[in-house]
Amino acid sequence: MIITAKVVSIGLGLALTAFTVSTIVLAVQKTNLQNELNETKEKLDLLEEALKTTTTTTTSTTSTTTTTTTTQAPPSTDPEPTTPTTPAPSPQPINYRLPGNLLPINYDLYLHPDVGTGNFSGQVNIRISCVETTNTIILHSLYMTITNVYVTGVGSSTNYVKNYSLDSVREFLIIEMAEEIVAPRNFTLGILFEGNMDAKIIGLYSSSYTKPDNTKKWIATSKFEPTYARQAFPCFDEPAMKATYEITLVYPNEGGYHALSNMDVMQEVNQGTHTEVYFTKSVPMSTYLACFIISDFQSKGVTIDTKGIGEEFQMRVFATPEQLDKVDFAVEVGKGVIEYYVQYFQIPYPLPKLDMAAIPDFVSGAMEHWGLVTYRETALLYDEKVSSTANKQRVASVIAHEFAHMWFGNLVTMMWWNDLWLNEGFASYIENKGVEAVFPEWKMRDQFITGTLHGVLSLDATLGSHPIVQKVENPDQITEIFDTITYSKGSSIIRMLEDFLGSDNFEHAVTNYLNEFKYKNAVTDDFLTEIDKLNLGFDVKAIMRTWTEQMGLPVVEVEQISATQYKLTQKRFFSNPDDYNGVYDDSPFDYKWSIPITYKTSASSDVQRVWFYYDQNAVTINLPSAVEWIKFNFDQVGYYRVNYPISMWENLANKLIENPNVFSVGDRACLLNDAFSLADSTQLAYDMALDMTKYLGKEDQYVPWSVAASKLTSLKRTLMYTDVFVHYNSYARELIEPIYQSVGWNVGEDHLQNRLRVTILGAACSLGLPACLNQASAEFDKWLANPSTRPHPDVRETVYYYGMLNSGNEENWNQMWNLFVSETDASEKSKLMYGLAAVQEPWILSRYVQLAWDDSYVRGQDYFTCLQYIAANPIGEPIVWDYVRENWLNLVERFGLNERYLGSMIPSITSRFSTQTKLEEMQYFFAKYPEAGAGTAARVRALETVKNNIAWLDNNLDLVRQWLLKP
Repeated sequence: MIITAKVVSIGLGLALTAFTVSTIVLAVQKTNLQNELNETKEKLDLLEEALKTTTTTTTSTTSTTTTTTTTQAPPSTDPEPTTPTTPAPSPQPINYRLPGNLLPINYDLYLHPDVGTGNFSGQVNIRISCVETTNTIILHSLYMTITNVYVTGVGSSTNYVKNYSLDSVREFLIIEMAEEIVAPRNFTLGILFEGNMDAKIIGLYSSSYTKPDNTKKWIATSKFEPTYARQAFPCFDEPAMKATYEITLVYPNEGGYHALSNMDVMQEVNQGTHTEVYFTKSVPMSTYLACFIISDFQSKGVTIDTKGIGEEFQMRVFATPEQLDKVDFAVEVGKGVIEYYVQYFQIPYPLPKLDMAAIPDFVSGAMEHWGLVTYRETALLYDEKVSSTANKQRVASVIAHEFAHMWFGNLVTMMWWNDLWLNEGFASYIENKGVEAVFPEWKMRDQFITGTLHGVLSLDATLGSHPIVQKVENPDQITEIFDTITYSKGSSIIRMLEDFLGSDNFEHAVTNYLNEFKYKNAVTDDFLTEIDKLNLGFDVKAIMRTWTEQMGLPVVEVEQISATQYKLTQKRFFSNPDDYNGVYDDSPFDYKWSIPITYKTSASSDVQRVWFYYDQNAVTINLPSAVEWIKFNFDQVGYYRVNYPISMWENLANKLIENPNVFSVGDRACLLNDAFSLADSTQLAYDMALDMTKYLGKEDQYVPWSVAASKLTSLKRTLMYTDVFVHYNSYARELIEPIYQSVGWNVGEDHLQNRLRVTILGAACSLGLPACLNQASAEFDKWLANPSTRPHPDVRETVYYYGMLNSGNEENWNQMWNLFVSETDASEKSKLMYGLAAVQEPWILSRYVQLAWDDSYVRGQDYFTCLQYIAANPIGEPIVWDYVRENWLNLVERFGLNERYLGSMIPSITSRFSTQTKLEEMQYFFAKYPEAGAGTAARVRALETVKNNIAWLDNNLDLVRQWLLKP
């Protein structure tokens, strides 16, 4: 690759053009032509004045003064530098999409992030295919100063850039040409630009970490998904507009810096004070997958054995030099997972290398940039002295998720964000296969039930849900769609899909789909078409439409007709019984689903199957003979709930008490989850759900206990301000004490047993079991007496939190705060941040809220988590709620309404509200600040949750009281 024009950065990052010979020739031509054009100066002055009048202006935060230049037409035809403005709002709906008449072919991008000043400058030459004649070039640009725009190869020698402006609403750079660009034609658009990397963690931004000598080390890095590439360089920032990339990055020669991008390094050129790094031309990819890092990170690597499917390649893991010893686990997991995926997909990994990097400041958990995956430090680094079993599993799961994207998302990308679930749903499901391939003893498929399925079943049963395939248009809506429905419902539906297709058919369809659309874009129908090509005997498209195009889920109601016959009907399941009174006519399927019914009986270990299609009123199950029990929805693979007659529930409860192992781990978790969810919605008597807990004295597995512990602790919070709280807490403590005594505090080697232990200890302490709280306090005091000797990582969070809750005071809070501030390990820092939130003094919690605002204490990426930790404390809840309402404008100014974590903070803080007064406070707050941005749907969910909480107390409190007080 020969670069003909590059940008270098001097001073505060001002961009200068390095002219080549061809540029000088054009300048001479301009001078000659200007003499000829002086005769028409009066006409040109009038043209210039007209252009000034029509040019738009914006504030300095959304656009900057632009200068129009040309490489073909005489200089005197250019307008003077103008300040573009945003057009007045139109009453018509705003179209945020690019016209589609121009398609990028290749980006030749030169980028100089100045880590010293926080500024960046650059130049991009975009090779473009004009597929429809136009005189306007429209692409994306936001928060950048455009200093020069030029076009070559557009046809006529008199065609030049007449004017350009920035539209901050649609985030467009609009370039007007003197003449039409006649299709079909390929041409080149060149743009020089400048920007700033500070005070943000999206787009191209600055991050830092503290060195051992307490100096701050600055780096530059990027995060572009979904619509932030336009903040780093002008581009066609839509996923379907794939192009190749030739990237050049600049880094300083002092400070141990180097540059990373998606591809491998082709050439490095020392320019004295800095070095230019030229990367190999990329494969076609969407803008959001590009990545740039200027850092002093160091790495460890390993060769990936593809076993003949493509070429071997290197995988490296980067971290700050002081944390390089924490990447070994990521190297181990990454190698195992990527080698498994190559075999599973039967498609080569198409790039020459695969890097991972732990970034000190990162807005998401991780990001699947092709060839350069970036992570929060807590999601990639593992240190057995600091990291818990849960931390270890999270690192493995996040790596497996991001690596799945190398095929699902990167190789084949959704056409538009409506179909984001094709990326995220698949990755969220396939990650479990990846982890299980490396650690089969972790039983990730069982853990999926509690880690993914149960949470989204709860959300999807509210009016605040939405279909998997959801129409989105503007950046706020796009950001908002990265939610539980897209990830967790998407993956749950794919889990169900694989189950009824069969694993071999599923893998075959996946491989065919990836081969058919590699380096292209696809919609949901494209994937389902590949399945239908297998001719499996049922209409997969028709079935899946009922799951992807309508929100919600069904409850299958079982009626026993005789000893061998069962009748199944279905209806939409709502968590709030009041919602059943509404009229819902917005579904093409009338909120009915094509359900793959599965069941097992005492007579056979085989899973039986039958279809219950959405247009059927009922389905009848006929057994060959009477059975002791029948359990529907084996392992809760189906995305639906099951409600039995009370006699069948009682029978299942008795069978659990007799021998829990009659049912699988997944079925035990399913029965508990369904029973309580149905009882919460008044579709099952609450005493029946509570009866289902009686078997727990014989339960010793993590997944069922995860369901039980979660429900026991949430009920405690729900009942806290009622007259039955003391009785409930007494029952819950009695229930959990045997398993608490069984698991103990001594951590072993068994992964699932360790996860069980942490769950039980947390629940026992939360329920106020004296033995648990006393032990937590003893460990807490011992640790503070000698902070260098910390509790085992698995019990550390429990000790920090419940030690502080049970015996915390100002003195030890201050000591713990100082340890938090000085801690450099991200996982340990997170545990300390959690523990600090447990103190029972309101004035200390109020101080904590104030301190958290300072990002020198709490990084911006962790701020919302910190507030949610404090709000989870009953004493901290009103403090945080008042603070957020009083400081909402400051929060919006700092983080922006496009920040989905700002929006999702509201339902987290208010999720335990259960009074009409609190509901009215929320409604008033939302009315006062109606603009919610990416938090619009979160507000709907927040209100729905509080209404559900109010309804729960009205409908269930008396039943719970009666059950607790009965002899």
